[in-house]
Amino acid sequence: MEGITPLSIDAVVHTSGSVTPTSPYLPISDAIPIQRPKMRGRDRLFQSLQRISSSPSLAKMGRTPSTGYRGSGKGSISCVSLSSSPSSYGHSYNSSYSSGFSAGFSTAPTSVSSTPGPDTPYYDSKTRIRTVAPGSTVTSVPLPPELRPGSRSSLDDIEEDYFSRPVKKVRQLQKRPNLNFWKDMPPEIRMHVLQFLKPKEIVRCSSVSKAWHEMCFDGQLWANLDVSQYYREIPAPALVNIITSAGPFVRDLNLRGCVQLQEKWNVKGLVDACRNLENFSLQDCHIDRTSIHCFLLQNSRLMHINLSGLGGATNSAMKIIGQHCPKVEYLNISWCENIDTRGIRKVVEGCPDLKDLRAGETKGWDNVDFVLEIFKRNTLERLLLNHCDSLTDETLTTLMTGVDSETDVLTGRKIVPPRKLKHLDLTRCRSITDEGLKSLPHNVPHLEGLQLAHCPSVTDLPLIDLFPTIPNLTHLDLESLEELTNATLQALATSPCHTTLTHLSISYCENLGDAGMIPVLKSCSYLEGLEMDNTRISDLVLTEAAAMLRARNRGARGLTGSMKPTVGLRIVAYDCANVTWTGVREILSRNAEVMRHAPDLATPTHPREIISLRCFYSWQQTVDEHTKRVMRGRWQAARDLERKWANWMMLNEEAGVGGANSRRRRRRAREAREAHRDDVEEETGVGRGGRRRARSGPGGCVIM
Repeated sequence: MEGITPLSIDAVVHTSGSVTPTSPYLPISDAIPIQRPKMRGRDRLFQSLQRISSSPSLAKMGRTPSTGYRGSGKGSISCVSLSSSPSSYGHSYNSSYSSGFSAGFSTAPTSVSSTPGPDTPYYDSKTRIRTVAPGSTVTSVPLPPELRPGSRSSLDDIEEDYFSRPVKKVRQLQKRPNLNFWKDMPPEIRMHVLQFLKPKEIVRCSSVSKAWHEMCFDGQLWANLDVSQYYREIPAPALVNIITSAGPFVRDLNLRGCVQLQEKWNVKGLVDACRNLENFSLQDCHIDRTSIHCFLLQNSRLMHINLSGLGGATNSAMKIIGQHCPKVEYLNISWCENIDTRGIRKVVEGCPDLKDLRAGETKGWDNVDFVLEIFKRNTLERLLLNHCDSLTDETLTTLMTGVDSETDVLTGRKIVPPRKLKHLDLTRCRSITDEGLKSLPHNVPHLEGLQLAHCPSVTDLPLIDLFPTIPNLTHLDLESLEELTNATLQALATSPCHTTLTHLSISYCENLGDAGMIPVLKSCSYLEGLEMDNTRISDLVLTEAAAMLRARNRGARGLTGSMKPTVGLRIVAYDCANVTWTGVREILSRNAEVMRHAPDLATPTHPREIISLRCFYSWQQTVDEHTKRVMRGRWQAARDLERKWANWMMLNEEAGVGGANSRRRRRRAREAREAHRDDVEEETGVGRGGRRRARSGPGGCVIM
């Protein structure tokens, strides 16, 4: 045994169960078993990998045998290390049989079944054991490509594997403190949310708490204070609180009808609160003259002022407006009995931007100097002088052409700049005649609305000359002009304004009839309102109106899906002696007809616009019920109602004629009337719940 270096304890044999260090100087029976401590963590992982690499099952994976193993096909148990770092041994033997110290015999300690050690594990006798001599380098068996890391060929790479990396501590989320959503919200957003509430709802929210009370009465919510819709529901103290709290922020203040403030105007700070008003309305309020003056003196930015119907509004208030409110564009002083043209003149002179003047039933319009001042300014676009009996032909002529203006030799017209008027209301100006209206042609080219109702002295001549010179006319009111004839309507039908006219009123013009209205309906295809009560029109006019709207529907897009029709034309034709149920039936039939020539639909459709008719009072209930069914899209029910009503009317006419079988015709008319009434009650629900009177015979069912 000379020359053999004793093996160190590092020369170990790895088995599946235990590790037993041996020495060549001790017999197998005297070997001392050494129990190695248990591995943990990283060392345990490496030990598992070494066992896997030493397993015979790796041979099945098609790997190349390690150098030094003999091709005898016998299994081996080898010392395998995954570490490639240098060892303290300088050389590694491939086999215990190839060792130069073994003389052809294995130098590894063996153990047979006849001589087992006390703790020696069982080894197969055919297993070849490889020893590692001192000074040799421990080599490792390479892993197959499937189990080998992609770029980990050294110990450094192995040490930097996934399990060796430091574990990052997950940051624990801090628990969110309790959040008061509404309190922590920025005040700007809270104000924006409250702006979606109605004023009445904001006042109710103010009773939640002191903080809510302060927030609800913040001036930012009340920049537009219009109480005309709910002035009866809001108490006077709450209204005073709103005005005093939001005064500096209010721009539009509408206190129309607030009679509950009659005793509150003297409350400290109420009148002085609002100093930045632009739109101001006190219509129909009970307010004293001093409070009106305070409002006007403290708001120099006013642009719209409405003092209609105020007894406290006087010429002194007009003087304040002319001196302290130069930006006024709209002034309504209608029905102010204490204001006349002397006060209005102060406003006209002090407000160069005045465009809308409404001075109905005011006095002093026979003052030529005042009217001449309005002519020189030429800023008015809307002038309402209804019920001004003081307006004469002379002042109207001065308003249009001035005084002593130059005259055109060829045409005989005054050479003056055209007026900017777009709407002129001369209703019930009874002093106006044809002489005054002769100044309108060619001087009001921008006129869109003209009201001459209840001017009994007006005839056809000035209107026939006027219509060709106002191509933008949309509203024309000729009510109660008894001197008008069909020539006026014929001139209207041929004038340039036939494409823009939408509203026409000829009520109580008893000389107007079919000869004038039929050309108008054929020419003015965009009519939306037509008032013809107490005239001589007949069923032909109603038939032409139905045909006009049918042509309009034919060119429009048809109804699709759940779309419902709308009212396209409103006709008032009651108390017209020549209108019969036949013309009314034509309207009802056209409203519920099936249109089969829609331009963009292959299937039949229904009218997009219908006619709303006001007719003889005994027929109005049936007409209203028919319109309701059409508006709800119940087309078949509407047609059934129209058919039954027509049968009823025909039977009534037959029953009114004497002669043979008159009793039978009256009975059939009575049965038809009762059946029609039952149908109306079924649809409307009116009359239900009561006891029906018994009826004899099935005649009604057979007829209807």
